[in-house]
Amino acid sequence: MNDDQGGVMAVDLVKVAKEKKIKYFLISFVDLFGVLRAKLVPAQAIGEMQKAGAGFAGFATWLDMTPANSDMFAVPDPGSLMQIPWNPEVGWLASDLIMDGKPVEQGPRLILKRQIERAAKLGYRMKTGVECEYFIISADGRAVGDARDVQPKPCYDQSALMRRYEVIKEICDSMLEGAYQNDHEDANGQFEMNWHYADCLTTADRHVFFKYMVKTIAEKHGLRATFMPKPFLNLTGSGCHCHVSVWDKSGVKNLFLDHKGELGLSQLAYRFLGGVLRSADALCAVFTPTINSFKRLNAASTLSGATWSPNAITYGGNNRTHMVRIPEAGRFELRIMDGAANPYLLQAGVLAAGLDGTANNRDPGKRLDVNMYTEEGQKLRGIRRLPPNLLDAIRLFEKSEMLREAFGEPFVASYAKLKTDEVRRFNASLTQWELDNTLDC
Repeated sequence: MNDDQGGVMAVDLVKVAKEKKIKYFLISFVDLFGVLRAKLVPAQAIGEMQKAGAGFAGFATWLDMTPANSDMFAVPDPGSLMQIPWNPEVGWLASDLIMDGKPVEQGPRLILKRQIERAAKLGYRMKTGVECEYFIISADGRAVGDARDVQPKPCYDQSALMRRYEVIKEICDSMLEGAYQNDHEDANGQFEMNWHYADCLTTADRHVFFKYMVKTIAEKHGLRATFMPKPFLNLTGSGCHCHVSVWDKSGVKNLFLDHKGELGLSQLAYRFLGGVLRSADALCAVFTPTINSFKRLNAASTLSGATWSPNAITYGGNNRTHMVRIPEAGRFELRIMDGAANPYLLQAGVLAAGLDGTANNRDPGKRLDVNMYTEEGQKLRGIRRLPPNLLDAIRLFEKSEMLREAFGEPFVASYAKLKTDEVRRFNASLTQWELDNTLDC
C-alpha cells in the first residue's frame, strides 16, 4: 500500500511477484466517469511495465481525447498493490497516466495528488473515511436480490443481513485493510461495509478497489451489485458519505480537534468547512455526477420514511438531515456524495474546497439545529439549495473560479464537455414517463 504520507514506497514488483506467487497484474486507472479500466499483465512483463507503464488509447475511455492522440500509458503505483483475495494469482495496481512523457492533465488520480501536494506545502494532511452504500440485486438488475427483503423499515434487519451472509462475509474478508463492520442499510437490498479512515489517496485507492470487489463477488454468487444512486424510486438511494479531518504533516496531530471549540472543532476545521459549503453546489458535478444522482437529492420521502440525503447546503451537529453532520469532536461527515462519485475526484473536491476555506477564512455561518426534512426546514430563508439537476451542477462547476484554479482549466473544460454531452445523450432518449404523460396531449 501507499506509505503514511500517501506517497510511493520503493517496491520492486518483480520481486513481489515471486514472493507472493502473483502470476498476473491488473494495471488499472479510473477515467473521468469513474469507470475502472485495466490491462492484465503477466508477471514476467511487470518489470518493464513498472518503468514505462501499460499502453492505452485514451479516446476509447471517458477522457477528452481523439483517435489521433498519442498512446497513453498507465504507470502503476507499486505502493497501491493489493493481492486479490478471491484470486491470489492476480495483483491489482492503481496507476498514474502519462502521454508524450507528461502527466495527463485529465487524470483523476493526478488531480487528487496535486491537491495533496498543495496541502502538504501548508503543513496539512487530509485523512478520510468513506461509507459506500450499495444494493445487491438480481442478475438482470430488475429487482432486489432477496425476495423476502420487504420490510418498510429494513435498516439493520438481522434476518435480511444474514440471508446474504455468504456474500457479505466474502466481501468483508476480501477487504484487506481495516474492515470493521457490515450492516443492512435503509433500503431493501441495500448494504454497507465500513473500513478504517486513512490518508485521502489511500482511501481513494481502496474505494476504487472496493467497488470492483463488491461487484465481482456478487457476480460469483449469481447476483449483481450496484452503486447506482437511485436504482429504485420508492427506496432510499445509495450515498457515499465522507468523514473528513485534517492532520499535521506527520499525521500525528488532528488539527480539526479542539475540545474547547464548538462541538470539539477547531477554527481551522470551521474555515475548511466554510470552503466546502461555499463550493458545494459546484462540486455536485463531481459529488453527484449522474442524471440519476438528482433523484436521490431533493427527493420525496421513501418507503422507510426518510431519504437520508440532503436538500440544502447546511450543517448541523449530530443531525443526519443536513448536508454536513458533526458526529463527534475532530471530524465532520459530508453526506452529499453518492455511489456514482469518482473516488479520486470526490477526495480532490473536498480538499480543494477546504483549502480555499482555510486560505480565505471562509465563515460557515451558524449551524442549524433543525430537522431539514420538516416543514420548518423547508421554509428556512437565506440558505442555498442544491442544484436540481446535473446540467445546472455542470454550469456551476464551469463557472467556479476556485475549481478552475485548483483543478486547472484543461480539466474543468474537459470534464464539463463530457458531462454536458452525457446530458445531451439523455435528452435524446425517450422515457416511459413521456409516453405515459404526453401521448394523449
